[in-house]
Amino acid sequence: MNKELLIALVALLSAAAVFYNSVEAKDDFLLWKEKFGYNWSHEEDSYRRLIYLKNVEIINKHNADKTQTYTMGVNQFSGLTDAEFYVTYLNPRENPNKDNIEEVSDINADIDWTTKGQVSPIKNQGSCGSCWAFSAVAVLESWALSRGETVNLAEQQLVDCSKSYGNDGCNGGFNYKGLAYVKDHGITTTSSYAYTAKTGTCKVQGGSFKISGVQTAKGCTPLATAIQARPVGVSADATNWSRYSSGIFNNCGRSLNHDIQLVGLTGTYYKIKNSWGATWGEQGFIRLAPGNTCGVCDDLSPWVQ
Repeated sequence: MNKELLIALVALLSAAAVFYNSVEAKDDFLLWKEKFGYNWSHEEDSYRRLIYLKNVEIINKHNADKTQTYTMGVNQFSGLTDAEFYVTYLNPRENPNKDNIEEVSDINADIDWTTKGQVSPIKNQGSCGSCWAFSAVAVLESWALSRGETVNLAEQQLVDCSKSYGNDGCNGGFNYKGLAYVKDHGITTTSSYAYTAKTGTCKVQGGSFKISGVQTAKGCTPLATAIQARPVGVSADATNWSRYSSGIFNNCGRSLNHDIQLVGLTGTYYKIKNSWGATWGEQGFIRLAPGNTCGVCDDLSPWVQ
């Protein structure tokens, strides 16, 4: 083989490698879009691809650090900036206990209500700040399961109808205030009041599913006691949760902005049920380091009486 032909062949192979790598990177983005159903204009698509690649870079750098206790992964939020995620999915509010630091008391016994049939399936709030409604409904559905009843209750009804209780639809609210509405009016099912991920006018006031009262705990020790008897609604700082994939998370402050459900507790972690779908985290769940991680002990933690 003459020298000129060899040089040409090397150049061709190099160009092919560059093309192959660029196609592979593009294919990853296209597969991600297809999986999560995203469809943007050409300009928006180019912008989202850059954000996606930046998020992948952050994920890879984090996962290469062997000192970390949790892993990151690609999910439905991988095309968003941190600021976009915060504005769209979280609802900042005053932390009522921000000046206190609490540690969890001695654990009576490890408990995981997902293994006891008292946790309903993972749901997805979509791009609506209705986590508080999903947290309240998760508490209600767990209470129903403890009584041998399987229900799928209407978060949208709380979004639309509980504004007089201090909630603000997709702009935020409180799980315990959602439960207060249900105590006074009852709640209907999702089949009767479909979820739209938008704040609307109240179409149906109340429903046939009733509760007699709501109780709350506040502080790590009361919370550790309460979870021994049933799943409990809680609040947390979820600012850094968007890239979470698995493991025990501890990278957070205590600026409360998200309502979820505490479904388990051991000496090494809290087990939290979220409302971002089963493709996020550990099939929809996150484990937090014990103690007041993410401010989980700071606000009122409700359950059905």
